[in-house]
Amino acid sequence: MQASASAFVQHIAAQLQARGWMLATAESCTGGLVAAACTDLAGSSAWFERGFVTYSNTAKTELLGVDAVLIETHGAVSEPVARAMAAGALARSAAQLSVAITGIAGPTGGSADKPVGTVWFSWGARVGADTPLLLRAERLLLPGDRAAVRAAATEHALRGLLATLAGLT
Repeated sequence: MQASASAFVQHIAAQLQARGWMLATAESCTGGLVAAACTDLAGSSAWFERGFVTYSNTAKTELLGVDAVLIETHGAVSEPVARAMAAGALARSAAQLSVAITGIAGPTGGSADKPVGTVWFSWGARVGADTPLLLRAERLLLPGDRAAVRAAATEHALRGLLATLAGLT
């Protein structure tokens, strides 16, 4: 884990533990890198509940409950799908906080509308009994090769978790 990711994870861990909360991740293009960054920290089982790696559309539907029609209508790399992934991670775990990432890391797979480097993020929090509140979604166009896109997406997801936690205080 890179030094900056490690620092983000330490801050996330401290804030989650202070609240008695757990985290779930729902990852596509990052392939579990956010979950790996979190579990690189010793003691992460106290605040990291689970990670979903849903690389295929079928996995998004089966594991996270993303409606297949939503994927067909908007594409897997879209705001509605990212939001549904974050909601699904909350609904299918005991976590109170989630992050979802779906994108095109390349080098192939891009289009004029969604070029390589397009990544959608969504962060959600469970604020009531079982009611998820999706706090925000964001689209970035990340430069670089596949490894650079995935690394930048991982770091942005972690930054977003910190920002989400800060917004809940």
